[in-house]
Parts: sequence; C-alpha cells; structure tokens
Amino acid sequence: MIFRQLFDRDSSTYTYLLADITSRQAMLIDPVLGQLDAYLALLAQLELQLVYAIDTHVHADHVTALGKLRESTGCKTLMGKQSEVACASGWFADNDVLPLGALQLQVLYTPGHTDDSYCFYLPEHEMLFTGDTLLIRGSGRTDFQNGDARAQYQSLQRLLALPPQTRVYPAHDYKGWTSSSLEEERRHNPRLQVPDVEAYVELMANLKLPNPHMMDVAVPANRACGRAD
Repeated sequence: MIFRQLFDRDSSTYTYLLADITSRQAMLIDPVLGQLDAYLALLAQLELQLVYAIDTHVHADHVTALGKLRESTGCKTLMGKQSEVACASGWFADNDVLPLGALQLQVLYTPGHTDDSYCFYLPEHEMLFTGDTLLIRGSGRTDFQNGDARAQYQSLQRLLALPPQTRVYPAHDYKGWTSSSLEEERRHNPRLQVPDVEAYVELMANLKLPNPHMMDVAVPANRACGRAD
C-alpha cells in the first residue's frame, strides 16, 4: 500500500492519500481546495490513478477539493448519504465497503460532530481515519450542523470497540501531532475519561468555542462540492 499524510497549514487539515501498489488506484480523504495542485503533482509523480475523492463530512473550516479533483482526474466524488450533497458522484452509507484495488475500506457512520460524519477503517493495515469524530486528545465539537453530543458518545464507543492497536488518523490537529492509537486515546484523551453519556453531554455543552472563521463560506461551498458561486 502507498500512504501519505498531507497537511493544509491554513486550516490544520490532514488529507490522506491511499493507493493500491499493484493496480495504482488511489483515493484522497478530506482534500482541501487550496492544495489541489499539490495533489495532482503527487499523483503524477507516483503514477497513480485517482479513483475516489471523499469527505468524512461537510466541513466548516475549509473548502473541499472534491469538485475540482473530479474535473481534473475523472474520479468519483463520494459523500455520506446524510449530507444530501446533490453534486456528488455518489454516496456511501454505514457498513459499505469502498474497494481500491486489493484494499477494502470499511465505512462507519459516526454521527455527532455533524449528522453526516463518517469514519473509514482499513482492517488489514489497522488504520482508522476518524474525520472530526475522534481527534488526538480531543473530539469534534457538537454545537452546529445538527451536531449531537449524545450521538457522538455512542460513535466514540463504536470506534473504541475496534482493536486497541488500531492507528488513529484524524482530519485535524492543531498541535502538530500526526497520529495516535485507540489504546492511547482511551488512556489519555480527556474526552474519553467521562464516566457516562450524560457526563459527556455536559462536557460538550460547556466548551464555549467560537465558530470556525470560514464557516459561512465553507459550508455552502462544500454542499456544492467546493464551488463558492
């Protein structure tokens, strides 16, 4: 397997490139519009065919590159069915499998941060792409885009039921940390130390976070596959 973790400094977003080394079929998870040229250059350098560009959810802090990647490469753009993004090539749902050559990416519906949040699990490589559901030493806020702390608590329990050695690759990190593991997060993530769902709901209700500065631009643009017009 070919794997790259790519970073957008402006939004602190991680984009993940996965590719099957034999078929050269590739996928980008959570691509950022401002990094489009870098993605296309890397795909060419590695001689990869982009088959899928997918988002874990409708982001509020950056504009997606899904639409431009489809125009540039002919790839399929996929979103969770709850997103109701009409311009996507198609939609995925809970327990779907996205084939990528010999790779089989399992789709997990994990609502809470938003009502269209998904994670992606690659069991043969023990890798979990958690979007904003589970962050390193944190979890995604639940106070907009139909967020639901109670639903997120249940989503986190679902993730923690996976093998403890599974590597965690989030959609964002603001401290420069690149990955973790489920066992490490279980032990050290403050959001996972609460005794029950009621305590988690109370914790999330009292975060008092400002809205993402790009929210008013990013959300409508991302519902249009990255077009701001």
